[in-house]
Amino acid sequence: MKRFLVSLFILVGASVTAAVPLHAQAAKSGSADILVKSTASWNGKPYTPYANGTPELTVLKLTIAPKTALPWHRHPYPNAGYVLEGSLTIQDKESGVHKTFHAGEAFTESVDDAHRGVAGDEKTVVLLVYAGIKGQPTSVPLPGQQKEY
Repeated sequence: MKRFLVSLFILVGASVTAAVPLHAQAAKSGSADILVKSTASWNGKPYTPYANGTPELTVLKLTIAPKTALPWHRHPYPNAGYVLEGSLTIQDKESGVHKTFHAGEAFTESVDDAHRGVAGDEKTVVLLVYAGIKGQPTSVPLPGQQKEY
């Protein structure tokens, strides 16, 4: 009988505890910092409308060894990046124009322009967000080049 009463007490106590509502603070809006918002890529080339299809968002974390260049490649649609660690220099193959982004900086990538990223003296980690079309790759290597990732 003693076991029964102890079990009943625990069961009732647990039920009462579960029924107590959690008290939340009043709803508040969050705080947002726009890291990058653009209608053009890092090199100033405006974005143009792109193919219809089912949208597919891809978020990836790309790690590049120190002093390493990625293969030359193109992107078929807009994307943006954020440097988490190190630095990344983006080089445009045709014009030779380049720009360096450091940890804490965001950038927009070019569409259909051959380019590559080059890591600085430290390992570089970049968060990339692609606003793509389902079934299309996020990156297309130039002929004779390896895949970017």
